[in-house]
Amino acid sequence: AGPSGVGKTETVLQLAELLYGGRQYLTTINMSEFQEKHTVSRLIGSPPGYVGYGEGGVLTEAIRQKPYSVVLLDEVEKAHPDVLNLFYQAFDKGEMADGEGRLIDCKNVVFFLTSNLGYQVIVEHADNPEAMQEALYPVLADFFKPALLARMEVVPYLPLSRETLAVIIAGKLARLDNVLRARFGAEVVIEPEVTDEIMQRVTRAENGARMLESVIDGEMLPPLSLLLLQKMAANIAIARITLGVANGAFTADVEDVPDEDTQPVAEAEDEAVL
Repeated sequence: AGPSGVGKTETVLQLAELLYGGRQYLTTINMSEFQEKHTVSRLIGSPPGYVGYGEGGVLTEAIRQKPYSVVLLDEVEKAHPDVLNLFYQAFDKGEMADGEGRLIDCKNVVFFLTSNLGYQVIVEHADNPEAMQEALYPVLADFFKPALLARMEVVPYLPLSRETLAVIIAGKLARLDNVLRARFGAEVVIEPEVTDEIMQRVTRAENGARMLESVIDGEMLPPLSLLLLQKMAANIAIARITLGVANGAFTADVEDVPDEDTQPVAEAEDEAVL
């Protein structure tokens, strides 16, 4: 539980890779699609005599096909409370019955439930973990039945600090650096001002690290992508790629490989400003 954009879903993705070897072993179910009581049949399948009988449920079929996997119940607070009754036996004994009455073994399945419930409490008590636990429990108990809540381990996610955001930004830029070097065989320079500008844009909103992808993919990369496509269309080799900031906007410079047969007066250079 915690605010938006603090890494709850990313934690699940990483654990799927560490525990089972890849994200293909992750089943994500958006619980906002189960706001009505009758939608429980979509999770476990319809019983005999009802429409959809024999088709199986999205949850039970996923567990049957991948008995060693991770199941993410995303935005669980948006589901109808009666839908959660399915998980009493799953969390306690490691088994659940599908719509046809067959038992599904889920002892080797790791369940994660993400929620924004109580995020105000988490933010207010971020410096006092003991007080946070005491204040958070009543908020969760208003939605989850105590018997179900007792079968779960509550992990509060604190708001991301600037230091943590800086580490995340550095990791994403390092990944971008590696991709560009591998694809174009060029030197890649990412100026320090890029990190500062991304940090400034991300901290304007209250979405935490969720805005990172939007800033990088939607604001920083488009001018660079245009230049790279132009070079590729002209079959021009690239020597150096530089990402920077000018007047509050992301910039991209792409330098050509000098022609060895001629002595150019200056290196060919293109610049784009967002």
